[in-house]
Amino acid sequence: MGVPSVLGPSIRCVDLLSVVDPSSFRPTSDSVPPPNVSYQQKQLQGVPVNYHPLNPFTFILRAALIYPDKLALAHPDSKEPAFYTYRVWAQRIQNLAYALIQAGIRPGDRVAVLSPNTPMIADTYFGVIAARAILTPINTRLTSHEIAYIVDHSGAKLILVDHECSHLLPTSRVRTIICHDTGREGDPYEGFLSSGRKFSQERGWAGLDVETNEDTGAVLCYTSGTTGRPKGVLTTLRGSYLAAIANAVEGQINRQSTYLWVLPMFHAAGWTFPWANVFGCATQVILRSVNYPLIWKHLLHSNVTHYCGAPTVQIGIVNDPAARPLSRPVTAIIAGSAPTPQVIGQLEQIGITPVHVYGLTYTYGPFTRCYDHPFWSNLPLAERARLMARQGQSFATAQDVRVVYPPKHEDDQDIVDVPKDGKTIGEVVTRGNIVMKEYFRDPEATRKAFRGGHFNSGDLAVMHPDGVIAIMDRSKDIIISGGENASSLAIEQELANHPHVLEVSVVARPHVIWGERPMAFVILRPEFVSKWATDHVGFEVELKRHARERLPGFACPEWVQVVEELPKTSTGKILKSSLRKMVAKL
Repeated sequence: MGVPSVLGPSIRCVDLLSVVDPSSFRPTSDSVPPPNVSYQQKQLQGVPVNYHPLNPFTFILRAALIYPDKLALAHPDSKEPAFYTYRVWAQRIQNLAYALIQAGIRPGDRVAVLSPNTPMIADTYFGVIAARAILTPINTRLTSHEIAYIVDHSGAKLILVDHECSHLLPTSRVRTIICHDTGREGDPYEGFLSSGRKFSQERGWAGLDVETNEDTGAVLCYTSGTTGRPKGVLTTLRGSYLAAIANAVEGQINRQSTYLWVLPMFHAAGWTFPWANVFGCATQVILRSVNYPLIWKHLLHSNVTHYCGAPTVQIGIVNDPAARPLSRPVTAIIAGSAPTPQVIGQLEQIGITPVHVYGLTYTYGPFTRCYDHPFWSNLPLAERARLMARQGQSFATAQDVRVVYPPKHEDDQDIVDVPKDGKTIGEVVTRGNIVMKEYFRDPEATRKAFRGGHFNSGDLAVMHPDGVIAIMDRSKDIIISGGENASSLAIEQELANHPHVLEVSVVARPHVIWGERPMAFVILRPEFVSKWATDHVGFEVELKRHARERLPGFACPEWVQVVEELPKTSTGKILKSSLRKMVAKL
């Protein structure tokens, strides 16, 4: 079947054609660029010849110029599938920028987006900053009260919202544009884009002003607020540009790559992968939610080469009934917590290569990587997994990661590194290109986060002799039992090695003698649920025996509770704050 000219003669859908035929989709007429479209921006005046301000928005112009007819976005699992080549997608992004300007958005204004993974939220990572505004992506799993706070605190002037999330929006005077995720005429979002095309009067890219200050805000992400009000983390155009390139380089994403959107794009700006994929001129396949049968459909049939996900997501993937060895290599970029040997082994057995990275919202997502070495391939799985579970070293475009002693005084500007002995615990700090600009409208929190001239992560780690850091715990997750510090992460790693354990999370529970002791919440592997269904006490005895063989006494769990599920964030990271609330009621 022929592919229509609006999609282009060389559209790459590979096996996607066996799932959904993209030739059945026609983008709106206003999404089709004019003949002889130019991707040249307005020339800056008074700028040195050897300088241009870094801005990740420009990645889309480069991709559309080089590979105009290559498939950029595929959204095959929506009720109304949509497919966009780079030239069509670039036009839609241009339309969005003009529509925002027509709507009164000015440089520095915040534009919020409340949406799961859709083409619309992908548009905003380019269109909003092309309009010189600041994108504010909002977690769709937050409550209406939390979302109202973010809209108010950010001062958002306009909200783009997916139809399934509209009930979460607060009643406000902020203009709202609804998207029905159709890509077809009649959709309010498509009407908004069309209004931008008309407003542009075909002035094209040269009609949009270029942001000259690369240190201006790009994205305003809000933390989950597990310890209080959500905090706004403001990142810059320069940082976003450099972090995206780093992720493309470290992940080896290029024009041959197909990236599957499992990670929510709203989370920490999608770890900058909305830009990294376009920098690499990759194809992106969009999933609205973490759906394991759909993930496997695309792993098997859509030429997927990359995806991101927390260890809990990896557990769901390798244990899905559809799991089987893949015919092509796939890279899984893993962050959120260290992958266990069992998960690493299961991924490798089916042809998925785990790449362990570490980062936070404050560092544009990943900023360190655990680099593997050739000799690792000769090691037993358990030893290789132990090395791979470390958080590694700073990667491309990031400055050195350090592990330092806590300052003696809050205003102390002198920081001292812990010895590289793999034992002495300190706090992870860093500085440089891919550290947030500030906490939005919170100078006091910014000052505390930047004490000692570095960003202070709150993560506790050791530094190994080879310069590799290994996270021991979040400072708030350390369990202090009888004066001894027990790492909940280290305990989880050992408990997860039990063959009957699918997932486990450990938190502190008050103890009358020792102050605190570990409590483990465990999900059993499906094949062992029936074995322990009427004997949870017996499983508790068995797991404690397993722990005593591997952990010091103060780190062995005092209590074990079998559960059907664990509370998780939208990215699959376990919410220990919710577990601590459960413990408080015991």
